[in-house]
Amino acid sequence: MKTPTGIADEAVAGAMRHASPRAHWSKAQTNLLIEHYPDTPMKRLTELLGRDKNSIYYKAHSLGLKRSAAYLASEHACRLRRGDNPGAAHRFSKGQTPWNAGIKGWKAGGNSVKTQFKEGQNPHNWNPIGHERLTKDGYLQRKMTDTKCTRKDYRFVHHMLWEAVNGPVPPGHALAFKDGNKANITIDNLELLTRAELCRRNSIHRYPPELKDLIRLQKKLERTIRKRDDEKQND
Repeated sequence: MKTPTGIADEAVAGAMRHASPRAHWSKAQTNLLIEHYPDTPMKRLTELLGRDKNSIYYKAHSLGLKRSAAYLASEHACRLRRGDNPGAAHRFSKGQTPWNAGIKGWKAGGNSVKTQFKEGQNPHNWNPIGHERLTKDGYLQRKMTDTKCTRKDYRFVHHMLWEAVNGPVPPGHALAFKDGNKANITIDNLELLTRAELCRRNSIHRYPPELKDLIRLQKKLERTIRKRDDEKQND
């Protein structure tokens, strides 16, 4: 078991690890430290010497100074005396029953009970399956599931129409409206484009109407040629 003096030495060593070099100690300061360190509380020492406690611990250790037995037995040294912890009397003892034993949990009172969600109850902004909404970009979506995850529950209506007729959209492709009208959701108004084609399609909006029509005709011709080449390869 460690003695009070040994514990005090540990505290000094710990303070030394965190101490930083400071201004030179004068002879008068050193003499004051030698005279008062054994029996004077640290707070008083910092006021007397004008230095922080780590600096004082460091200097005391370098001089070989120790706290007196009287100081270590006093109330000022209670933090050093681990076996004389002033908070021990207020802790629960092993086997002691806590004050809240048998209480299942805190419950809100007053009118707050009326506003709490009940199990299975839906929030005010809940919508049933089949509900439709417009995204900020103007695309129509329909609620298909009710997982409470909006991103998963709503699907683009034009995607579902395309998949019902042609199957899933291949990776690296996107659907576009031929006439540019997102409200005109018909299978004849949808076309499948690669991401690169879609990027070029979006870039033609900066051109005059006559040139736009020529670009669209060119892309349509390219798709027709590509489709025929694919059919020949499959024959």
